[in-house]
Amino acid sequence: MIIRKVAGCERFIAPDGSLICELLHPSHEQGKVPIGYSIAHASVMEGKRTQRHRLTASEVYYILKGKGEMVVDGERQEVGPGEAIYIPPDSIQFISNQGKGDLEFLAIVEPPWRKENDYPSPSSDAE
Repeated sequence: MIIRKVAGCERFIAPDGSLICELLHPSHEQGKVPIGYSIAHASVMEGKRTQRHRLTASEVYYILKGKGEMVVDGERQEVGPGEAIYIPPDSIQFISNQGKGDLEFLAIVEPPWRKENDYPSPSSDAE
């Protein structure tokens, strides 16, 4: 059994600007976790949003805490705790924190997230 805790997890700023803690990623586990996806805990600070970007992988955000607005290929939707958002591969996406405190969510990426598969997207007037 492998258990990872968010508390004390090493964090880094992802290319989209969110603060990330990789909870499970098969390439970091020396073969102990033979899964075809990665799971990260992500945070977006109050009043902030992630940068427009796209992944070559499919992604699911599961909102844990806070209130946000998710934008996927121009479609906007308010999101909150207990909601899962499917983001198809190559979709232009970002999420903005619309509430008080940090917006926190799990990001499940299949195949596992890799920095080189995370691309910025130019801004548009439709934001």
